[in-house]
Amino acid sequence: MSKPIASLSKTKQILEEFDRGANKTFGQNFIIDPSVVDKISDLAQVDQNTAVMEIGPGLGGLTEYLCYKAKKVISIEIDDHMIEILKKTVGHFENLEVIHQDFLQFDSTTWIAKQKAAGYSVAVCANLPYYITTPILFQLFESPVLPDSITVMMQKEVALRFSAKPSTKDYNALSVIVQYLFNVQLVLNVPKQVFLPMPKVDSAVIRFTPKNKHNIKNQDQFFKLIKACFKQRRKTLSNNLTEYLKDRNHAVEALNQSLIDPSRRAETCDLSDFIRLYEVLYENEGLRKN
Repeated sequence: MSKPIASLSKTKQILEEFDRGANKTFGQNFIIDPSVVDKISDLAQVDQNTAVMEIGPGLGGLTEYLCYKAKKVISIEIDDHMIEILKKTVGHFENLEVIHQDFLQFDSTTWIAKQKAAGYSVAVCANLPYYITTPILFQLFESPVLPDSITVMMQKEVALRFSAKPSTKDYNALSVIVQYLFNVQLVLNVPKQVFLPMPKVDSAVIRFTPKNKHNIKNQDQFFKLIKACFKQRRKTLSNNLTEYLKDRNHAVEALNQSLIDPSRRAETCDLSDFIRLYEVLYENEGLRKN
């Protein structure tokens, strides 16, 4: 293997050759430490039975390692200038397909379904742009056909929210909703010094693997309930639920039936608490607003 794309000298050489810098519009920060992209590709657990979807390959630093390890890789890149660079940096890989498209317009569900039908395990692996991390992830999370794993680097502050536990400052409605859908692990901390240009904040790699579905009749209503519980973080559950239920007495009754102290705050409740509350409300239709 020649000098890795994700080395400082190679990255500078590529940018100088193409007279390019990082495009702030697309949130580009290039990794300049090969050990980091090697580690991320390892954490994604890809092998010769894996089809990988990469979002925002940039110069191809992570792409290069994924192509060495996976059976096939599809990389979706929005920046037309990067498309030209990728032809030179990783265009020689026969197991790579580069798509010039905004990922939010890409039919990821169909692609994932095709790979699974062909017998591949499907992994998403990417260094996500900070400014669009959540929309990208929720396009994947809400797909009717989920990948087998999602291993992505993002701003550390956002990663901490996804992986947060009850009674911590980062724990919120997003934490509960994502942890209802996935097993969530923060698997790697990445300092800001390994990027060019260097961002203002550190990053982290999160790995999501789908859970078996809980017996929730109406997932959208469940998510609405969770958001209602967190509506004003410093208020008690009984106060926040007043907006969701018909009155305070009904809110207290539902919480008591769920074995949750009405004076608790949402940030102290774990996923099982919210599931119990949901089940009580849906067994007692009179307690719930339409």
